Amino acid sequence: MRRSLKPLIFVIGMIGGVASSSIANAQAYPNKPIRIVIPNAPGGGTDVVARMLSESLQADLGQAILIENKPGAGGAVAAADVAKSPADGHTLLMAAAGFVIAPAVLPKAGYDPVKDFTGVRQLAIVPLIIVTRSDSKLENMNDLLELARKDGDKVTFASFGNATPAHLAGEAINRLGKVKMTHIPYTGGPKALPDILAGNVTIGILDAVSTLPLVQQGKLKALAVTGPKRLPVLPNMPTLVESGIAFDAVGWHAVFVPAGTPAPVVNRLNAALTKAVDQPKVIERIINGGSIPIEKGGTPAQWTAQYEKETKQWAEIAKAVNAKLE
Repeated sequence: MRRSLKPLIFVIGMIGGVASSSIANAQAYPNKPIRIVIPNAPGGGTDVVARMLSESLQADLGQAILIENKPGAGGAVAAADVAKSPADGHTLLMAAAGFVIAPAVLPKAGYDPVKDFTGVRQLAIVPLIIVTRSDSKLENMNDLLELARKDGDKVTFASFGNATPAHLAGEAINRLGKVKMTHIPYTGGPKALPDILAGNVTIGILDAVSTLPLVQQGKLKALAVTGPKRLPVLPNMPTLVESGIAFDAVGWHAVFVPAGTPAPVVNRLNAALTKAVDQPKVIERIINGGSIPIEKGGTPAQWTAQYEKETKQWAEIAKAVNAKLE
């Protein structure tokens, strides 16, 4: 009997040793600089948020925060890089909603957002704003739909790229409004703005970060905003749902780590991010930038469950409109 128990005791000891080693490594975390990989170029919305939080994270975690921009393939280049990185909490992905869309529209994205990652924390909700030039005759979404029913595909909408949340939002408006506006993709919101201002496209569907200053200056006219509620900085602008279009999906900024990262490490990062986001000056900057901060956080498990749900929702929209990236 004693002889037969020896292998079992050995296995239990090995498991215990691995667990103890994992806990010890987590307790020592972080023990080297932390790399935050950004899926867009410097100056983009996610990049701005990362740099805004980096000072607080560095002070809290006691290690240098290195921000690395890896644009390309709708965010897939950055995500694939982080997915292959060690699951030790020293490489993070700070991404936008395109992170969960890319695998649905890109044949070789190189990662699975659900299987290859764990969600750490959502930082902010980033609504999309439907805008047109300031002297346009369009005053609301009803005017836009009426024009689209009259002029068909001559009515155009600009987005910050094929298969992005903005593109899919426009296609959702087409489906729900029973119209056929033509999509004009650009390589980023700033690239689309000159054509919107010049009236070369009918409307733009862009992130609030890039459009809000021009709306506030009176250079662009806002027709509606995506999301479940109005923007605090534009309280008189209705949502799409209030405008009769049942679409409330939004963009966001959030942090992810490779799957398999120890839970204590994920929880430590979650706490540090919550502390960084909950600073009054950060909250004010996020709100004034046209986004909605996620204060007091929530657990990594809650955010993981939410983004996994959104992964399925965006995939369904992409499939319905046959959105593809080559």
